[in-house]
Amino acid sequence: METEIGRPGPESGSLRIDKWLWHARFCKSRSIAARLCTSGRMRVNRTTIRKAHYGLRVGDVLTFPLGRHIRVIAVRALGTRRGPATEARTLYEDLDPPPARGASQTANAPAPIRQATRAAGEGRPTKAERRAIDRLRGEP
Repeated sequence: METEIGRPGPESGSLRIDKWLWHARFCKSRSIAARLCTSGRMRVNRTTIRKAHYGLRVGDVLTFPLGRHIRVIAVRALGTRRGPATEARTLYEDLDPPPARGASQTANAPAPIRQATRAAGEGRPTKAERRAIDRLRGEP
């Protein structure tokens, strides 16, 4: 059913995709959500969309980049407002959650740099100590 100005109402079963992304807290503002939709990197049910006014329905599967990860989200409900994060999590199911923070950092992180330590109160290093520190770090 449509409202008096020709927009789909809440009983029609669809919601603008930019509005849903904002309700589900994937984007901080609707303008950012609209830019994501118009960039051509958003897919709904494996179909690329380029319009922010695409009608999203319950059961649709969204695929889009968010940060360094590709998110795959199944729509479970259409929101009526941008509520707290606990309410936003009920709007979707994450089909391919990103790896935990600690796991992704340890897999791709370079080896830690060995640190030279000085006891408190010893002052600045001498020229010979500075050269020894540079050798320890592997600097020429």
